[in-house]
Amino acid sequence: METRIALVGIIVEDTSAAAEANEILHQFGRFIVGRMGVPYRDKGICIISVIIDAPQQEISAMSGRLGKLPGISVKTLYSKAGQAHGQ
Repeated sequence: METRIALVGIIVEDTSAAAEANEILHQFGRFIVGRMGVPYRDKGICIISVIIDAPQQEISAMSGRLGKLPGISVKTLYSKAGQAHGQ
């Protein structure tokens, strides 16, 4: 199955949602290449970046589930690696 590489940026503004977000990330753990979380204590938020190599459907499912959590913002950036030039 063809996979894509993506960077998923997550901002956790409501830290009570962090446990559920971590559970979702754990469920997609087989696709995660790397993960970095940074607490920004002065602002009371956490910033998480996740590198994922997965089928498009799995990336969308993970991002969608995270984005539905209250107090969480998610954006996904896809690599052009592996795509034909000009697409």
